[in-house]
Amino acid sequence: MANVKIAISNRDEAKNPRQIRTEGFLPGSIYGKGMDAKNIQLNTHEFELLYKNNKDNVWELSLGKETYKAKIQELQVNYATGQYLNIEFATV
Repeated sequence: MANVKIAISNRDEAKNPRQIRTEGFLPGSIYGKGMDAKNIQLNTHEFELLYKNNKDNVWELSLGKETYKAKIQELQVNYATGQYLNIEFATV
């Protein structure tokens, strides 16, 4: 299994998740042992393209100079529309 690389950014706390999704980003969080949880956002279109073939792979998340290796813990989907609502990553 190869690592899947994707760029993430810190989530703007002034905006609610609906506003973030409207701008084309997927809100989420990353957490793990020995670290504080971080609220993040990533490009929804880029995520959709990578997620199709890499559901169970390890994801390499780039946040500025920091890199996290994580697996998808939970992905919330609106099953009526197929829209991704929120994602949670757990570090490996």
